[in-house]
Amino acid sequence: MAYGQLANLYDLFMQHAPYDEWVEITEKIFQMSDEPINRVVDLGCGTGEITIRLAEKGYSMTGIDYSETMLTCASYKANEKNITVDWLKQDIRDLQGLEDFDAAISFCDVMNYITDPEELFHSFQHVYNSLKKGGIFIFDVHHLPYISENYIGNTFAEVTDDVSYIWFCSAGDEPGEMYHDLTFFYLNDGKYDRFDEQHHQRTYPLDFYKKLLHDSGFDNIKIYADFNTKTENVEEDAARIFFSAVKNREN
Repeated sequence: MAYGQLANLYDLFMQHAPYDEWVEITEKIFQMSDEPINRVVDLGCGTGEITIRLAEKGYSMTGIDYSETMLTCASYKANEKNITVDWLKQDIRDLQGLEDFDAAISFCDVMNYITDPEELFHSFQHVYNSLKKGGIFIFDVHHLPYISENYIGNTFAEVTDDVSYIWFCSAGDEPGEMYHDLTFFYLNDGKYDRFDEQHHQRTYPLDFYKKLLHDSGFDNIKIYADFNTKTENVEEDAARIFFSAVKNREN
């Protein structure tokens, strides 16, 4: 999906996000690869926080997002730091013109926004086609038990001097499906403006993701939880699941 008005306030709401931890786990998984990694595409890059951090570490980065507002913000940040990144507006469900990347990453539960199983499968196929043989795909999703216990049916809120929000999370019709109804108030020229957005996400059992990856041609599929690459044991209370998968060299 493309963020609406929220794109303009995204960095403010995500100011405490663990971007450095995303970069750290990315590099740890890269170091496990049998292939050298230089060219990396960030799918659903948002305002470029992770993309730019990896570019600063020497990776040749391409950032892809469907939101022009997000990409404009990302490009501005990169220019401010004199960092070169290729920014492209594309829908990750229909990637085009990408090939021979060493790695593809997709974080901040971007894949949870692809709520149709067929579209998710086709997205994995597009990622597969964008990689060189032996290339690696890393992404994260919400853990199914965690959202049932901690998201669905709950209300969240935050109030600051400049911006506030109320966030209702309700269940969809399918297991792991949820709707986020968000109301924002932000200070604009001495008064508070309001806007509303609804975000639709879905997460699946771990074995389902593994099957889609395998059916797309990936192998060496590994699963980690909560930024920890030391073990592939996933505890029931894990919040965020990371997948890594390698493009089959024989196909």
